[in-house]
Amino acid sequence: MAAGLGLHGVYKQFGTNCVLQNITLEIAERRLICILGPSGCGKTTLLNLMAGLIRPDRGELTGFSARRVSYIFQEPRLIGWQTVRGNIEFVLKEEMPAAERREVIDHYLDLVGLTGYGGHYPGQLSGGMRQRVAIARAFAYPSDLLLMDEPFNSLDLRLKLSLIGAFTGLWRRAGRTTIFVTHDIQEALLLGDEIVILTTGPAQISRILTVDLPHSERSLHHDQIIALEKELYQMLTG
Repeated sequence: MAAGLGLHGVYKQFGTNCVLQNITLEIAERRLICILGPSGCGKTTLLNLMAGLIRPDRGELTGFSARRVSYIFQEPRLIGWQTVRGNIEFVLKEEMPAAERREVIDHYLDLVGLTGYGGHYPGQLSGGMRQRVAIARAFAYPSDLLLMDEPFNSLDLRLKLSLIGAFTGLWRRAGRTTIFVTHDIQEALLLGDEIVILTTGPAQISRILTVDLPHSERSLHHDQIIALEKELYQMLTG
């Protein structure tokens, strides 16, 4: 069994600019962990460290190198000349035979509400549909760890809530350890089991908030979510 996930006294700087300072965090298995902080505070840098795309200047990360990772970026990053089906199949070619790939792709397109769109190209889809393809692709790939970098950032509220609903439905079925970053308090509360709150740069962890409400019961109108939203807003605005 792979070692647990952790960051231990992690620092990262670019030139003379210190971005992350003494980040220490233990990450529980099969949980949705939200990294919440203001824009530009270093959230994406932290996610890129976890993905192994960059290395820390000091401190260490444990357990991440033993995991297979799916990464959902702010933009869908689909292959324009491949169909929806081709974009998902691209990450599965080395993982399973063709017949199984077809079944897996059909399954995840159905779960994100895109049955019948497998032959479409990204340019024929709306922004929300392209992001659904990216989410389906990330879940179709048999990874141990899912990283998300503000994947709902550019969407209007109605579409954002729809995609969050699709995502949580997939997550409940897979139970995959997931870490996502956002500056949006409502996103954090609708998705996060634990919310790790970062300060402005150089980013440090100021607090970790646990949200005990089941995902199926969360809404922007729930009294507990409203109370936590006010608490987080006060925390982030000082």
